[in-house]
Amino acid sequence: MQDQMLGVVLWADIDDRKAVIWCEDHGNLAYYTAAEQNVHEGIDLDAGDLIQFDLREDRDVRRARNLRRVDAGYAPTIVHELRNRGPRGSSTAENVVCFPEARRAG
Repeated sequence: MQDQMLGVVLWADIDDRKAVIWCEDHGNLAYYTAAEQNVHEGIDLDAGDLIQFDLREDRDVRRARNLRRVDAGYAPTIVHELRNRGPRGSSTAENVVCFPEARRAG
């Protein structure tokens, strides 16, 4: 199965060219490894970047391929927001972090 997806980068390692991506469908996280790619190898990702990518599901792992940055720094506080939410005695409603709405070009 392969679909196009929007996602926000939660973690990226520039040296190893890897990333973990929160997908707009709120399903499992997607993983990106540039070593698996043969196109778009020059893209450097940072946490908070909004990207569009092809999503491929391999067994129990979602993989992101053919990344395209839509908006650098789109959700700069997303990692902080996710870290501060959690099961520490809070209700489910307090654990919800909304996926930022994608900005549409004019």
